[in-house]
Amino acid sequence: MIFCKLTHRDDSFISTIYYNIWQSSYPTSHKDVLWTPSIKTGARDTEIGPITNYCEDLYQVMRRKTRTVECGPIKFGSEHPIVRQTMATTNTADVDATIEQVMRCADKGFDLVRITVQGKREANASMQIREGLFKKGYTIPLCADMHFQPVIAQLVADAVEKIRINPGNFADGRKDFEEKVYESEDDYVKEREYLFDSFVPLVEKCKRLNRAMRIGTNHGSLSSRVLSFYGDTPRGMVESAIEFADICRSQDYHNFVFSMKASNPLVMVQSYRLLAAEQYRLGWDYPLHLGVTEAGEGEDGRMKSAIGIGTLLADGLGDTVRVSLTEDPEFEYEPCNQLAKMAEARLATNEDAAARQKAVKTYVDTRDITKYERRSGAQPISEESDGVNVERFLSPFGSVISAVTPEMLSEENIKYFYNELGCKTAVGMPFKDLATSDSIFLRSLPPKENVAARTALRRLVEVSTGIIVPAEELEKDPLPYAVALMDLDEAIEKDGKVSFCNREVCNRLRPHSI
Repeated sequence: MIFCKLTHRDDSFISTIYYNIWQSSYPTSHKDVLWTPSIKTGARDTEIGPITNYCEDLYQVMRRKTRTVECGPIKFGSEHPIVRQTMATTNTADVDATIEQVMRCADKGFDLVRITVQGKREANASMQIREGLFKKGYTIPLCADMHFQPVIAQLVADAVEKIRINPGNFADGRKDFEEKVYESEDDYVKEREYLFDSFVPLVEKCKRLNRAMRIGTNHGSLSSRVLSFYGDTPRGMVESAIEFADICRSQDYHNFVFSMKASNPLVMVQSYRLLAAEQYRLGWDYPLHLGVTEAGEGEDGRMKSAIGIGTLLADGLGDTVRVSLTEDPEFEYEPCNQLAKMAEARLATNEDAAARQKAVKTYVDTRDITKYERRSGAQPISEESDGVNVERFLSPFGSVISAVTPEMLSEENIKYFYNELGCKTAVGMPFKDLATSDSIFLRSLPPKENVAARTALRRLVEVSTGIIVPAEELEKDPLPYAVALMDLDEAIEKDGKVSFCNREVCNRLRPHSI
Protein backbone atom coordinates (compact mmCIF):
# COMPACT_ATOMS: atom_id res chain seq x y z
CA MET A 1 0.00 0.00 0.00
CA ILE A 2 1.29 3.45 -0.96
CA PHE A 3 0.40 6.50 1.16
CA CYS A 4 0.85 10.14 0.17
CA LYS A 5 -0.28 13.53 1.48
CA LEU A 6 -2.54 15.48 -0.87
CA THR A 7 -3.49 19.10 -0.15
CA HIS A 8 -5.80 19.66 -3.13
CA ARG A 9 -9.18 20.82 -1.84
CA ASP A 10 -11.25 19.05 -4.53
CA ASP A 11 -12.52 16.02 -2.61
CA SER A 12 -13.46 14.07 -5.74
CA PHE A 13 -9.99 14.70 -7.18
CA ILE A 14 -8.37 13.51 -3.94
CA SER A 15 -10.55 10.37 -3.94
CA THR A 16 -9.62 9.57 -7.54
CA ILE A 17 -5.89 10.05 -6.93
CA TYR A 18 -6.03 8.02 -3.71
CA TYR A 19 -7.94 5.21 -5.45
CA ASN A 20 -5.45 5.04 -8.31
CA ILE A 21 -2.48 4.91 -5.92
CA TRP A 22 -4.21 2.32 -3.75
CA GLN A 23 -5.12 0.24 -6.80
CA SER A 24 -1.55 0.25 -8.06
CA SER A 25 -0.57 -2.03 -5.17
CA TYR A 26 -2.35 -4.93 -6.89
CA PRO A 27 -1.04 -6.94 -9.85
CA THR A 28 -1.12 -5.04 -13.13
CA SER A 29 0.07 -7.96 -15.21
CA HIS A 30 -0.95 -11.60 -15.53
CA LYS A 31 2.61 -12.50 -14.60
CA ASP A 32 2.10 -11.10 -11.09
CA VAL A 33 -1.09 -13.06 -10.34
CA LEU A 34 -0.86 -15.91 -7.84
CA TRP A 35 -2.51 -18.50 -10.09
CA THR A 36 -3.93 -21.66 -8.55
CA PRO A 37 -1.42 -24.50 -9.12
CA SER A 38 -2.08 -26.69 -12.15
CA ILE A 39 -4.27 -29.75 -11.78
CA LYS A 40 -2.86 -31.41 -14.90
CA THR A 41 0.77 -31.35 -13.85
CA GLY A 42 -0.07 -32.58 -10.35
CA ALA A 43 1.25 -29.37 -8.79
CA ARG A 44 -2.02 -28.74 -6.94
CA ASP A 45 -1.93 -32.10 -5.22
CA THR A 46 1.75 -31.65 -4.37
CA GLU A 47 1.56 -28.08 -3.08
CA ILE A 48 -1.86 -28.05 -1.42
CA GLY A 49 -2.78 -31.69 -0.90
CA PRO A 50 -5.49 -34.00 -2.27
CA ILE A 51 -9.22 -33.36 -2.40
CA THR A 52 -10.86 -34.59 0.81
CA ASN A 53 -14.55 -33.63 0.88
CA TYR A 54 -17.19 -31.79 -1.14
CA CYS A 55 -19.73 -31.07 1.61
CA GLU A 56 -19.80 -30.33 5.32
CA ASP A 57 -21.03 -33.75 6.42
CA LEU A 58 -21.93 -36.97 4.57
CA TYR A 59 -24.35 -38.07 7.29
CA GLN A 60 -26.19 -34.85 8.12
CA VAL A 61 -27.49 -32.01 5.96
CA MET A 62 -25.43 -29.00 6.94
CA ARG A 63 -24.94 -25.90 4.81
CA ARG A 64 -21.44 -25.40 3.51
CA LYS A 65 -19.89 -22.43 5.33
CA THR A 66 -19.42 -19.45 3.01
CA ARG A 67 -18.62 -15.78 3.17
CA THR A 68 -21.38 -13.20 2.69
CA VAL A 69 -21.72 -11.60 -0.75
CA GLU A 70 -23.68 -8.33 -0.91
CA CYS A 71 -26.02 -7.58 -3.80
CA GLY A 72 -27.87 -4.36 -3.07
CA PRO A 73 -30.39 -5.06 -0.29
CA ILE A 74 -29.91 -8.85 -0.35
CA LYS A 75 -27.07 -11.08 0.79
CA PHE A 76 -25.84 -14.47 -0.41
CA GLY A 77 -24.17 -16.95 1.90
CA SER A 78 -24.58 -19.65 4.52
CA GLU A 79 -25.55 -17.14 7.20
CA HIS A 80 -28.55 -15.99 5.14
CA PRO A 81 -31.70 -17.60 3.68
CA ILE A 82 -31.44 -19.18 0.23
CA VAL A 83 -32.04 -16.46 -2.38
CA ARG A 84 -34.77 -17.10 -4.97
CA GLN A 85 -34.14 -15.60 -8.38
CA THR A 86 -35.41 -15.63 -11.95
CA MET A 87 -34.69 -14.11 -15.37
CA ALA A 88 -36.78 -11.65 -17.36
CA THR A 89 -37.95 -12.77 -20.81
CA THR A 90 -38.70 -9.32 -22.20
CA ASN A 91 -36.52 -7.39 -24.62
CA THR A 92 -34.38 -5.37 -22.20
CA ALA A 93 -34.49 -2.41 -24.60
CA ASP A 94 -38.25 -2.30 -23.99
CA VAL A 95 -37.96 -0.44 -20.70
CA ASP A 96 -41.64 -0.31 -19.75
CA ALA A 97 -42.30 -3.99 -20.47
CA THR A 98 -39.22 -5.04 -18.51
CA ILE A 99 -40.16 -2.88 -15.54
CA GLU A 100 -43.64 -4.42 -15.49
CA GLN A 101 -42.29 -7.96 -15.63
CA VAL A 102 -39.70 -7.34 -12.91
CA MET A 103 -42.44 -5.90 -10.70
CA ARG A 104 -44.59 -9.01 -11.23
CA CYS A 105 -41.62 -11.18 -10.29
CA ALA A 106 -40.98 -9.14 -7.15
CA ASP A 107 -44.65 -9.33 -6.19
CA LYS A 108 -44.53 -13.10 -6.66
CA GLY A 109 -41.72 -13.32 -4.10
CA PHE A 110 -38.45 -13.38 -6.04
CA ASP A 111 -35.43 -11.75 -4.42
CA LEU A 112 -33.50 -10.94 -7.63
CA VAL A 113 -34.17 -10.71 -11.38
CA ARG A 114 -31.60 -11.15 -14.15
CA ILE A 115 -31.88 -9.24 -17.43
CA THR A 116 -30.03 -9.80 -20.71
CA VAL A 117 -27.61 -7.13 -21.91
CA GLN A 118 -26.35 -7.68 -25.46
CA GLY A 119 -24.99 -4.22 -26.20
CA LYS A 120 -24.93 -0.52 -25.43
CA ARG A 121 -28.64 -0.03 -26.12
CA GLU A 122 -29.58 -2.58 -23.45
CA ALA A 123 -26.96 -1.16 -21.07
CA ASN A 124 -28.54 2.30 -21.36
CA ALA A 125 -31.99 0.75 -20.92
CA SER A 126 -30.79 -0.96 -17.75
CA MET A 127 -30.21 2.41 -16.12
CA GLN A 128 -33.74 3.51 -17.01
CA ILE A 129 -35.17 0.22 -15.72
CA ARG A 130 -33.34 0.59 -12.43
CA GLU A 131 -34.51 4.18 -11.99
CA GLY A 132 -38.06 3.27 -13.01
CA LEU A 133 -38.24 0.50 -10.43
CA PHE A 134 -36.95 2.80 -7.71
CA LYS A 135 -39.60 5.38 -8.57
CA LYS A 136 -42.29 2.74 -8.20
CA GLY A 137 -40.90 1.68 -4.81
CA TYR A 138 -39.20 -1.55 -5.95
CA THR A 139 -35.70 -2.14 -4.59
CA ILE A 140 -35.34 -5.69 -5.94
CA PRO A 141 -31.77 -5.97 -7.26
CA LEU A 142 -31.02 -6.57 -10.94
CA CYS A 143 -28.34 -8.77 -12.46
CA ALA A 144 -27.00 -8.09 -15.97
CA ASP A 145 -26.29 -11.20 -18.06
CA MET A 146 -23.18 -10.45 -20.11
CA HIS A 147 -21.68 -12.28 -23.10
CA PHE A 148 -18.81 -11.23 -25.43
CA GLN A 149 -18.89 -7.60 -24.24
CA PRO A 150 -16.25 -6.66 -21.61
CA VAL A 151 -16.60 -2.94 -22.32
CA ILE A 152 -20.41 -3.01 -22.13
CA ALA A 153 -20.16 -4.89 -18.83
CA GLN A 154 -18.31 -1.94 -17.34
CA LEU A 155 -21.00 0.42 -18.60
CA VAL A 156 -23.90 -1.58 -17.18
CA ALA A 157 -22.17 -1.90 -13.79
CA ASP A 158 -23.30 1.67 -13.13
CA ALA A 159 -26.94 0.57 -13.32
CA VAL A 160 -27.32 -2.87 -11.75
CA GLU A 161 -26.34 -4.53 -8.49
CA LYS A 162 -24.82 -7.66 -10.00
CA ILE A 163 -23.01 -8.76 -13.16
CA ARG A 164 -23.04 -12.32 -14.47
CA ILE A 165 -20.08 -13.18 -16.67
CA ASN A 166 -19.51 -16.45 -18.52
CA PRO A 167 -15.81 -17.42 -18.63
CA GLY A 168 -16.53 -19.29 -21.84
CA ASN A 169 -17.38 -16.20 -23.83
CA PHE A 170 -16.65 -13.08 -21.79
CA ALA A 171 -13.01 -12.74 -22.82
CA ASP A 172 -12.09 -16.32 -23.65
CA GLY A 173 -14.74 -16.92 -26.30
CA ARG A 174 -12.67 -16.82 -29.45
CA LYS A 175 -13.65 -19.98 -31.33
CA ASP A 176 -10.33 -20.91 -32.89
CA PHE A 177 -10.37 -24.57 -31.84
CA GLU A 178 -9.76 -25.76 -35.40
CA GLU A 179 -6.80 -23.44 -35.81
CA LYS A 180 -5.03 -24.03 -32.50
CA VAL A 181 -4.74 -27.01 -30.21
CA TYR A 182 -3.60 -26.42 -26.61
CA GLU A 183 -1.56 -29.52 -25.88
CA SER A 184 0.80 -28.27 -23.18
CA GLU A 185 0.51 -26.28 -19.98
CA ASP A 186 2.66 -23.54 -21.52
CA ASP A 187 0.31 -23.20 -24.49
CA TYR A 188 -2.65 -22.94 -22.15
CA VAL A 189 -1.27 -20.33 -19.73
CA LYS A 190 0.00 -18.02 -22.48
CA GLU A 191 -3.59 -16.90 -23.08
CA ARG A 192 -3.90 -15.59 -19.53
CA GLU A 193 -2.48 -12.21 -20.53
CA TYR A 194 -5.51 -11.61 -22.76
CA LEU A 195 -7.92 -12.80 -20.04
CA PHE A 196 -6.32 -10.60 -17.39
CA ASP A 197 -6.28 -7.46 -19.51
CA SER A 198 -9.92 -7.92 -20.58
CA PHE A 199 -11.34 -8.81 -17.17
CA VAL A 200 -9.48 -6.62 -14.67
CA PRO A 201 -11.22 -3.32 -15.62
CA LEU A 202 -14.63 -4.85 -14.78
CA VAL A 203 -13.28 -6.32 -11.54
CA GLU A 204 -11.91 -2.92 -10.51
CA LYS A 205 -15.23 -1.20 -11.22
CA CYS A 206 -17.31 -3.80 -9.40
CA LYS A 207 -15.02 -3.49 -6.43
CA ARG A 208 -15.20 0.30 -6.42
CA LEU A 209 -19.02 0.32 -6.69
CA ASN A 210 -19.49 -2.70 -4.39
CA ARG A 211 -21.25 -4.63 -7.14
CA ALA A 212 -21.68 -8.38 -6.89
CA MET A 213 -20.56 -10.74 -9.64
CA ARG A 214 -21.36 -14.29 -10.67
CA ILE A 215 -18.64 -16.27 -12.38
CA GLY A 216 -21.03 -18.53 -14.23
CA THR A 217 -19.51 -21.35 -16.25
CA ASN A 218 -21.87 -23.07 -18.68
CA HIS A 219 -21.29 -26.61 -19.95
CA GLY A 220 -22.66 -25.69 -23.37
CA SER A 221 -20.42 -22.67 -23.93
CA LEU A 222 -16.92 -23.57 -22.78
CA SER A 223 -14.24 -21.71 -24.71
CA SER A 224 -12.31 -23.50 -27.45
CA ARG A 225 -9.21 -23.11 -25.29
CA VAL A 226 -10.76 -24.99 -22.37
CA LEU A 227 -12.34 -27.59 -24.67
CA SER A 228 -8.97 -28.26 -26.29
CA PHE A 229 -7.08 -28.62 -23.01
CA TYR A 230 -9.65 -30.21 -20.66
CA GLY A 231 -12.33 -31.50 -23.00
CA ASP A 232 -16.08 -31.18 -22.59
CA THR A 233 -15.88 -32.10 -18.91
CA PRO A 234 -16.84 -30.97 -15.41
CA ARG A 235 -13.12 -30.50 -14.74
CA GLY A 236 -12.91 -28.03 -17.61
CA MET A 237 -15.87 -26.08 -16.21
CA VAL A 238 -14.29 -25.88 -12.77
CA GLU A 239 -10.83 -24.87 -14.00
CA SER A 240 -12.34 -22.16 -16.21
CA ALA A 241 -14.11 -20.62 -13.21
CA ILE A 242 -11.07 -20.91 -10.92
CA GLU A 243 -8.96 -19.02 -13.48
CA PHE A 244 -11.35 -16.04 -13.44
CA ALA A 245 -11.59 -16.21 -9.65
CA ASP A 246 -7.80 -16.01 -9.44
CA ILE A 247 -7.98 -12.68 -11.29
CA CYS A 248 -10.67 -11.38 -8.92
CA ARG A 249 -8.65 -12.44 -5.90
CA SER A 250 -5.51 -10.79 -7.30
CA GLN A 251 -7.36 -7.47 -7.07
CA ASP A 252 -8.64 -8.24 -3.55
CA TYR A 253 -12.18 -8.48 -4.91
CA HIS A 254 -14.24 -11.17 -3.19
CA ASN A 255 -17.85 -10.09 -3.69
CA PHE A 256 -18.65 -12.88 -6.13
CA VAL A 257 -20.41 -16.25 -6.38
CA PHE A 258 -19.87 -19.27 -8.63
CA SER A 259 -22.19 -21.32 -10.81
CA MET A 260 -21.62 -24.51 -12.85
CA LYS A 261 -24.72 -24.83 -15.01
CA ALA A 262 -25.48 -27.61 -17.48
CA SER A 263 -28.63 -28.88 -19.18
CA ASN A 264 -27.77 -32.41 -18.04
CA PRO A 265 -28.45 -32.68 -14.28
CA LEU A 266 -25.77 -35.38 -13.88
CA VAL A 267 -23.07 -33.17 -15.38
CA MET A 268 -24.35 -30.21 -13.38
CA VAL A 269 -24.22 -32.11 -10.05
CA GLN A 270 -20.75 -33.48 -10.78
CA SER A 271 -19.43 -30.01 -11.66
CA TYR A 272 -20.79 -28.32 -8.53
CA ARG A 273 -19.48 -31.07 -6.28
CA LEU A 274 -16.07 -30.86 -7.89
CA LEU A 275 -16.03 -27.06 -7.51
CA ALA A 276 -17.09 -27.33 -3.86
CA ALA A 277 -14.33 -29.90 -3.27
CA GLU A 278 -11.76 -27.60 -4.86
CA GLN A 279 -12.94 -24.70 -2.70
CA TYR A 280 -12.49 -26.82 0.42
CA ARG A 281 -9.00 -27.75 -0.73
CA LEU A 282 -8.05 -24.16 -1.61
CA GLY A 283 -9.55 -22.69 1.55
CA TRP A 284 -12.09 -20.67 -0.43
CA ASP A 285 -15.59 -19.91 0.81
CA TYR A 286 -17.48 -18.32 -2.08
CA PRO A 287 -21.26 -18.97 -2.30
CA LEU A 288 -22.84 -21.10 -5.03
CA HIS A 289 -25.69 -20.22 -7.40
CA LEU A 290 -27.58 -23.39 -8.41
CA GLY A 291 -29.45 -24.00 -11.65
CA VAL A 292 -30.02 -26.43 -14.52
CA THR A 293 -29.63 -24.64 -17.85
CA GLU A 294 -32.74 -24.56 -20.05
CA ALA A 295 -34.49 -27.23 -18.02
CA GLY A 296 -37.56 -26.99 -20.26
CA GLU A 297 -41.24 -26.58 -19.49
CA GLY A 298 -43.97 -28.39 -17.62
CA GLU A 299 -43.13 -31.52 -15.66
CA ASP A 300 -39.89 -32.18 -17.54
CA GLY A 301 -38.38 -28.82 -16.62
CA ARG A 302 -39.44 -29.10 -13.01
CA MET A 303 -38.18 -32.68 -12.70
CA LYS A 304 -34.76 -31.89 -14.18
CA SER A 305 -34.39 -28.93 -11.83
CA ALA A 306 -35.52 -30.97 -8.83
CA ILE A 307 -32.98 -33.70 -9.65
CA GLY A 308 -30.06 -31.32 -10.11
CA ILE A 309 -30.80 -28.55 -7.63
CA GLY A 310 -32.44 -30.83 -5.06
CA THR A 311 -29.48 -33.21 -4.98
CA LEU A 312 -27.03 -30.40 -4.28
CA LEU A 313 -29.25 -28.75 -1.67
CA ALA A 314 -29.40 -32.13 0.09
CA ASP A 315 -25.59 -32.00 0.13
CA GLY A 316 -25.79 -28.65 1.92
CA LEU A 317 -24.53 -26.87 -1.20
CA GLY A 318 -26.20 -23.81 -2.70
CA ASP A 319 -26.95 -20.30 -1.52
CA THR A 320 -29.14 -19.00 -4.34
CA VAL A 321 -31.42 -20.89 -6.74
CA ARG A 322 -33.02 -20.40 -10.12
CA VAL A 323 -35.35 -22.94 -11.74
CA SER A 324 -34.89 -22.26 -15.46
CA LEU A 325 -38.15 -22.93 -17.33
CA THR A 326 -39.21 -22.04 -20.86
CA GLU A 327 -42.24 -20.30 -19.41
CA ASP A 328 -42.97 -16.82 -18.11
CA PRO A 329 -40.62 -16.12 -15.18
CA GLU A 330 -43.45 -15.84 -12.66
CA PHE A 331 -44.07 -19.58 -13.07
CA GLU A 332 -40.56 -20.34 -11.87
CA TYR A 333 -41.30 -19.15 -8.37
CA GLU A 334 -43.30 -22.11 -7.04
CA PRO A 335 -40.74 -24.84 -7.84
CA CYS A 336 -37.88 -22.53 -6.86
CA ASN A 337 -39.47 -21.65 -3.54
CA GLN A 338 -40.48 -25.25 -2.86
CA LEU A 339 -36.92 -26.50 -3.36
CA ALA A 340 -35.55 -23.79 -1.08
CA LYS A 341 -38.12 -24.53 1.64
CA MET A 342 -37.44 -28.28 1.47
CA ALA A 343 -33.71 -27.63 1.74
CA GLU A 344 -34.14 -25.42 4.78
CA ALA A 345 -36.45 -27.99 6.43
CA ARG A 346 -33.89 -30.77 5.96
CA LEU A 347 -31.04 -28.97 7.67
CA ALA A 348 -29.70 -30.83 10.68
CA THR A 349 -30.29 -27.69 12.72
CA ASN A 350 -33.96 -28.79 12.75
CA GLU A 351 -34.60 -31.36 15.47
CA ASP A 352 -36.82 -33.71 13.42
CA ALA A 353 -34.50 -33.65 10.42
CA ALA A 354 -31.47 -34.32 12.61
CA ALA A 355 -33.16 -37.31 14.22
CA ARG A 356 -33.99 -38.85 10.83
CA GLN A 357 -30.46 -38.34 9.55
CA LYS A 358 -28.83 -39.76 12.66
CA ALA A 359 -30.93 -42.91 12.23
CA VAL A 360 -29.06 -43.73 8.99
CA LYS A 361 -26.35 -46.30 9.59
CA THR A 362 -22.77 -45.15 9.12
CA TYR A 363 -21.37 -46.02 5.72
CA VAL A 364 -18.14 -45.57 3.80
CA ASP A 365 -18.33 -43.31 0.73
CA THR A 366 -16.35 -45.09 -1.99
CA ARG A 367 -17.08 -42.63 -4.80
CA ASP A 368 -14.36 -40.69 -6.58
CA ILE A 369 -15.96 -37.27 -6.93
CA THR A 370 -13.20 -36.08 -9.25
CA LYS A 371 -14.43 -38.42 -11.98
CA TYR A 372 -17.67 -38.43 -13.92
CA GLU A 373 -18.44 -42.14 -14.01
CA ARG A 374 -21.63 -44.11 -13.67
CA ARG A 375 -21.66 -46.41 -10.68
CA SER A 376 -22.09 -50.09 -11.63
CA GLY A 377 -22.80 -53.26 -9.71
CA ALA A 378 -22.59 -57.01 -10.21
CA GLN A 379 -25.23 -58.49 -12.51
CA PRO A 380 -27.06 -61.55 -11.07
CA ILE A 381 -26.21 -64.68 -13.02
CA SER A 382 -29.23 -66.35 -14.61
CA GLU A 383 -29.59 -70.12 -14.74
CA GLU A 384 -31.67 -72.19 -17.14
CA SER A 385 -33.81 -73.47 -14.28
CA ASP A 386 -34.86 -69.95 -13.24
CA GLY A 387 -38.49 -69.18 -13.91
CA VAL A 388 -37.69 -65.52 -14.61
CA ASN A 389 -34.67 -63.98 -16.30
CA VAL A 390 -33.61 -61.30 -13.82
CA GLU A 391 -31.33 -59.70 -16.42
CA ARG A 392 -34.47 -58.37 -18.08
CA PHE A 393 -35.35 -56.13 -15.14
CA LEU A 394 -32.16 -55.74 -13.07
CA SER A 395 -29.33 -53.78 -14.64
CA PRO A 396 -25.86 -52.92 -13.26
CA PHE A 397 -26.37 -49.46 -14.76
CA GLY A 398 -29.59 -48.73 -12.91
CA SER A 399 -33.22 -49.87 -13.12
CA VAL A 400 -36.50 -47.96 -13.10
CA ILE A 401 -38.83 -49.11 -10.31
CA SER A 402 -42.40 -47.81 -9.99
CA ALA A 403 -44.29 -47.91 -6.68
CA VAL A 404 -47.75 -49.45 -7.06
CA THR A 405 -50.70 -49.52 -4.68
CA PRO A 406 -53.38 -52.27 -4.61
CA GLU A 407 -55.98 -49.71 -5.74
CA MET A 408 -54.12 -49.30 -9.03
CA LEU A 409 -54.75 -53.00 -9.69
CA SER A 410 -58.53 -52.81 -9.47
CA GLU A 411 -60.34 -54.24 -12.48
CA GLU A 412 -61.46 -50.84 -13.75
CA ASN A 413 -57.96 -49.34 -13.41
CA ILE A 414 -55.82 -52.08 -14.96
CA LYS A 415 -55.87 -50.68 -18.52
CA TYR A 416 -54.69 -47.33 -17.17
CA PHE A 417 -52.19 -49.09 -14.92
CA TYR A 418 -50.33 -50.55 -17.91
CA ASN A 419 -50.14 -47.11 -19.48
CA GLU A 420 -48.76 -45.61 -16.28
CA LEU A 421 -45.92 -48.13 -16.39
CA GLY A 422 -45.11 -47.12 -19.96
CA CYS A 423 -46.28 -50.44 -21.44
CA LYS A 424 -47.52 -50.80 -24.96
CA THR A 425 -50.77 -52.77 -25.16
CA ALA A 426 -52.43 -54.97 -27.78
CA VAL A 427 -55.91 -56.40 -27.15
CA GLY A 428 -55.43 -55.57 -23.49
CA MET A 429 -52.09 -57.37 -23.14
CA PRO A 430 -49.00 -55.41 -21.94
CA PHE A 431 -45.67 -55.31 -23.79
CA LYS A 432 -42.40 -53.73 -22.69
CA ASP A 433 -40.33 -51.20 -24.62
CA LEU A 434 -37.53 -48.77 -23.73
CA ALA A 435 -39.89 -46.46 -21.81
CA THR A 436 -41.45 -49.20 -19.65
CA SER A 437 -40.64 -49.48 -15.94
CA ASP A 438 -38.24 -52.36 -15.27
CA SER A 439 -39.96 -53.41 -12.04
CA ILE A 440 -42.85 -52.51 -9.77
CA PHE A 441 -42.79 -52.40 -5.98
CA LEU A 442 -45.81 -53.49 -3.92
CA ARG A 443 -45.88 -53.05 -0.16
CA SER A 444 -48.75 -55.55 0.00
CA LEU A 445 -50.20 -58.03 -2.46
CA PRO A 446 -53.78 -58.23 -3.68
CA PRO A 447 -55.37 -61.41 -2.28
CA LYS A 448 -55.56 -64.54 -4.43
CA GLU A 449 -59.31 -64.03 -4.64
CA ASN A 450 -58.71 -60.86 -6.65
CA VAL A 451 -58.33 -62.65 -9.96
CA ALA A 452 -58.08 -59.51 -12.10
CA ALA A 453 -55.20 -58.07 -10.06
CA ARG A 454 -53.32 -61.38 -9.91
CA THR A 455 -53.77 -61.83 -13.66
CA ALA A 456 -52.35 -58.33 -14.29
CA LEU A 457 -49.27 -59.17 -12.22
CA ARG A 458 -48.82 -62.51 -14.00
CA ARG A 459 -48.93 -60.76 -17.37
CA LEU A 460 -46.26 -58.33 -16.24
CA VAL A 461 -44.06 -61.23 -15.15
CA GLU A 462 -44.55 -62.83 -18.57
CA VAL A 463 -43.08 -59.74 -20.27
CA SER A 464 -40.12 -59.72 -17.85
CA THR A 465 -41.27 -57.02 -15.46
CA GLY A 466 -39.95 -57.52 -11.94
CA ILE A 467 -42.53 -57.76 -9.14
CA ILE A 468 -40.80 -56.70 -5.90
CA VAL A 469 -42.61 -57.47 -2.65
CA PRO A 470 -41.38 -57.46 0.99
CA ALA A 471 -40.36 -60.97 2.02
CA GLU A 472 -42.74 -61.00 4.97
CA GLU A 473 -45.69 -60.30 2.62
CA LEU A 474 -44.66 -63.10 0.27
CA GLU A 475 -44.40 -65.47 3.22
CA LYS A 476 -48.06 -64.81 4.02
CA ASP A 477 -49.25 -65.09 0.43
CA PRO A 478 -46.67 -66.27 -2.14
CA LEU A 479 -46.70 -64.90 -5.69
CA PRO A 480 -45.04 -66.98 -8.43
CA TYR A 481 -41.71 -65.55 -9.59
CA ALA A 482 -41.86 -62.45 -7.41
CA VAL A 483 -38.66 -60.83 -6.11
CA ALA A 484 -38.43 -60.97 -2.30
CA LEU A 485 -37.27 -57.70 -0.75
CA MET A 486 -35.27 -58.25 2.42
CA ASP A 487 -33.30 -56.19 4.89
CA LEU A 488 -29.61 -56.52 4.02
CA ASP A 489 -28.64 -57.85 7.45
CA GLU A 490 -31.45 -60.41 7.31
CA ALA A 491 -30.46 -61.52 3.82
CA ILE A 492 -26.85 -62.04 4.90
CA GLU A 493 -27.93 -63.92 8.01
CA LYS A 494 -30.11 -66.26 5.91
CA ASP A 495 -27.47 -66.62 3.21
CA GLY A 496 -29.91 -65.26 0.65
CA LYS A 497 -32.52 -67.97 1.32
CA VAL A 498 -36.11 -67.69 2.48
CA SER A 499 -38.20 -70.59 3.77
CA PHE A 500 -41.17 -70.04 1.46
CA CYS A 501 -39.10 -69.48 -1.69
CA ASN A 502 -38.65 -72.08 -4.40
CA ARG A 503 -38.16 -71.77 -8.12
CA GLU A 504 -41.88 -72.14 -8.76
CA VAL A 505 -42.96 -69.63 -6.15
CA CYS A 506 -40.50 -66.74 -6.15
CA ASN A 507 -37.13 -65.74 -7.53
CA ARG A 508 -34.27 -66.76 -5.29
CA LEU A 509 -31.70 -64.44 -3.79
CA ARG A 510 -27.98 -65.00 -4.27
CA PRO A 511 -25.38 -63.88 -1.71
CA HIS A 512 -23.08 -62.40 -4.38
CA SER A 513 -25.83 -60.14 -5.73
CA ILE A 514 -26.69 -58.66 -2.34
